[in-house]
Amino acid sequence: MKINIANPTTGLQKKIEIDDDKKLYPFFDKRMAGEVSGDTLGDEFKGYIFRIGGGNDKQGFPMKQGVMCNHRVRLLFKKGMSCYRERRKGCRKRKSVRGCIVGPDLAVMSLILVVSGDTLGDEFKGYIFRIGGGNDKQGFPMKQGVMCNHRVRLLFKKGMSCYRERRKGCRKRKSVRGCIVGPDLAVMSLILVKKGAEEIPGLTDDSKPRRLGPKRASNIRKLFGLEKKDDVRQFVVRREVKEGKKSKAPKIQRLITPQLLQRKRFFKAVVRKRMEAGKEAKASYVKRLAEYRHEQKEKHAAEVAKKKAKKN
Repeated sequence: MKINIANPTTGLQKKIEIDDDKKLYPFFDKRMAGEVSGDTLGDEFKGYIFRIGGGNDKQGFPMKQGVMCNHRVRLLFKKGMSCYRERRKGCRKRKSVRGCIVGPDLAVMSLILVVSGDTLGDEFKGYIFRIGGGNDKQGFPMKQGVMCNHRVRLLFKKGMSCYRERRKGCRKRKSVRGCIVGPDLAVMSLILVKKGAEEIPGLTDDSKPRRLGPKRASNIRKLFGLEKKDDVRQFVVRREVKEGKKSKAPKIQRLITPQLLQRKRFFKAVVRKRMEAGKEAKASYVKRLAEYRHEQKEKHAAEVAKKKAKKN
C-alpha cells in the first residue's frame, strides 16, 4: 500500500510504500478522520499521530466520508457532494465510490500529521493538537482546501465556507488565506486531541458546565433517562438571569400535551366532516342528475307522441 503523509505546518508531503500488512493492521477498520499512532509504520514515525484523510482502492475508486462500509457502493450524486463534479446544470449521476472505513484492498491512503505540543513549552509536553483554523494580521481567515500559505482571491457562492450569502443567487469574489500555516498568521486555532502528563491551567484543570440545556423533548428525556410517562417540563434546565433572583427556561420543542392532542383531534374531525359533506353532496348530485335525465326522457317521449298524433 502507498501512503501519502502531509504535514500542514510545513506544507510538505512524503510518499512511502509499505508491503508488510502487519504494519498496517492498526489502520484497518478505522474511519476517515480517525487518528492513529504512527509507531507501527517504523522507528522514524515513533511518537507521531496521524489523521486518516482519505484514499482509493486498486481500481482508483475514492473513499467517501459518511459511507459506513469498507467496500465499493454505487450512489446517486448531485451538485455539492464530494467525489463528484457537475458537468451540466442540474445533472445527477450514479457512480461508484468506496466506503470510508480502511481495509486491506486500499492501494493509496492519505495521512495528515497531527501537531505535537512539545514545541509550545514544557507545560504542553505530551499534548497533541489539531489545527482548526486561524487568520492573518489583516484578519483574513484560513480556508480549507486552498493549498498555499498566502492570500488569494476566490469567487464564492452559497454553501462555501468563509462566505455568507446576502441575496439569493449572489456570488462574490473575496480574499482568503490558504490552509497552510506560515509566520504571517496572527491567530491560529488548535483543538486538543490527546492530553499530556501535566494539567494546563484554565484548559484541562476545570470543567465548565453547559450554559444552556437541551430544548427538544426527546433530548431532555435522553439526558435524564426519562420514560414516556414522565413529565418533561419538570426536568428542563433553567438558567439564572440575575443571581438568585430570576431564572429562565427555554420553550420545549416537540412537546406532546393534552392541548396538542385535542387540536389534532379537532383538525381530524374537521377533515372527516368535509369528506362526509363531500360524499353527501356527491350523492345528492348523482340523484338529482338521474331525476333530470328521467324528466328529459319523459319530455322527449311526450313530444314524439304528440307529433305522431298530429300526423294521424
